[in-house]
Amino acid sequence: MERHTEVRDGIIKTMLEKSQLKQVVYDNTKEAFTILKKVLHDIVIEYNGILKDADERIKLEYRDRGLFETEIKVAGDLLIFNMHSNIFEFPRNHEIWKDSYYIDRPLVTYSGIINMYNFLADSFKYNRDEDLGYLIGRMFINNESTFFVEGRRELGFGYPAFGKNKVDYESLHQLVESAIAYVLKFDLLVPPYNDVKIVNVDYMKERINKSKMQTGKRMGFEYNAIKGLSQVDTEIK
Repeated sequence: MERHTEVRDGIIKTMLEKSQLKQVVYDNTKEAFTILKKVLHDIVIEYNGILKDADERIKLEYRDRGLFETEIKVAGDLLIFNMHSNIFEFPRNHEIWKDSYYIDRPLVTYSGIINMYNFLADSFKYNRDEDLGYLIGRMFINNESTFFVEGRRELGFGYPAFGKNKVDYESLHQLVESAIAYVLKFDLLVPPYNDVKIVNVDYMKERINKSKMQTGKRMGFEYNAIKGLSQVDTEIK
């Protein structure tokens, strides 16, 4: 009976501390995503107002894809923002643990994640399922509603540390504009001739029927999205 009480008390303690904290982190991440959607909406209105006399095809478009996904189209680029529904902890080899502040306060590091992907807009328009996209950054939000961004330095948020960037409209506006500026710097590169010079009949028929040819921008770096996500331990809320 005594052992049962100890186990029960341990479960209750975990639920009150860790599980309850994860709910707070989830709510903060959801709020950040709501603010992000407004930022995207406002940027489209602002930029299209300036581009009112420009070619319609280069104007911005915003789409709300539901609770966990939203996107903005900028000329030929598509930026997709995806909020994960679970809460994560960092593995012990992550840069964040080099700061003793987090070793002493480990609960601060439980994070919600908003992923930022870049695709060619035509990849979705023409259903080119084999086209490539890139994870350009990941936004981590904690229980204090502060965040840091892991990804390209060009996004402008530097070393992984909570507390420096508050989740608010201004910070997310800066992040989105940095992401847009970053993806617009990269153009499609012609694939090496030797990589595409030989094709078989079935391949050509399929491509003609479906108008598909694998396309992707070189972003100046290699970023394996699946490998990157596997380095963060999943915690179920």
